[in-house]
Amino acid sequence: MALLPENLSFSRKVLPAIAILALIGAVIYIAVGLPERELTEPEREPPRATGELADGARVAGAGVVEPSSELIQIGSALSGLVTDLRVQPGDFVEKGQPLFVVDTRAIQASAREANSAIAEARAAIAEARSARATAASQLELYRNVSDPAAVSRAEVIRAEGEASAANERLRLAQARLSAAQARAGAVQTELGRATVRAPIAGEILAVNIRPGEFLSTMGGGSTPFIEMGETRPLYVRIDIDEEQAPRVAMGEPATVSPRGAADQQVKANFVRAEPRVVPKRSLTNSAQERVDVRVLQVLYELPSDEDGLFRVGQQVDAFIPAKDGESE
Repeated sequence: MALLPENLSFSRKVLPAIAILALIGAVIYIAVGLPERELTEPEREPPRATGELADGARVAGAGVVEPSSELIQIGSALSGLVTDLRVQPGDFVEKGQPLFVVDTRAIQASAREANSAIAEARAAIAEARSARATAASQLELYRNVSDPAAVSRAEVIRAEGEASAANERLRLAQARLSAAQARAGAVQTELGRATVRAPIAGEILAVNIRPGEFLSTMGGGSTPFIEMGETRPLYVRIDIDEEQAPRVAMGEPATVSPRGAADQQVKANFVRAEPRVVPKRSLTNSAQERVDVRVLQVLYELPSDEDGLFRVGQQVDAFIPAKDGESE
């Protein structure tokens, strides 16, 4: 260390100074590079029980809002073009009200053919009846002749044959009329099936078709043409984990709130519990949630909702009273 003054020691003075400067630099780097640690409010309010359930025994569950009739998916018995769409989402319809119409031109052509066949068969029946009457009169005339020599046996046999043939033509014409009428009835049935009607009174929830689109009845598992259901009232289907199901106090009302709006709670009345335990499908998005469990589904009726707080398909959080003596 010939470059340093004789009275300056590297190990005793320079090295500690370098260490102190490095420590100061590290402190400044850490202080400047630390991320913001400010506390913020959660994006959505977590679910919470209120009232008597806040301190009492309860069972928590998640669920989905659905129509009280359950969701009805409307299809079509006939393939063809949509020629008339008569509803849109949000419409309330009565039972039997037309929803949409499939192209009926081919069916109407068949109806005209069936009507023509009916008219032809009726004309044939009239002709056969006239021929039968003529043949019967001729045969009766021959049989009433007192002189056997006046009418030959051959003439009588011919008249009997004509009368029998007239009867056969009448039966054939009547059979053709029955067949034509049956065909006309089948065509009318097809015409009726071309107009798809509401199976119940309810609200149209989704319309997945447009005029001019071709509907196929062969596409199994495809999107339903129309979805509807009875939304007055609405039900909520609550999933209760199987290990918590024995604790639920069946028949008691549940406290229900929309997902992320725990401060807006309503009382929902018990409707029924499904008899079958099913795999879990409604998730709460919690990191601790198990998805390998099965759930008991319990249905509750929501009160009249004039403010539109609940809608079909919406996720909700629910708290249900537990049985007496059951701890949380």
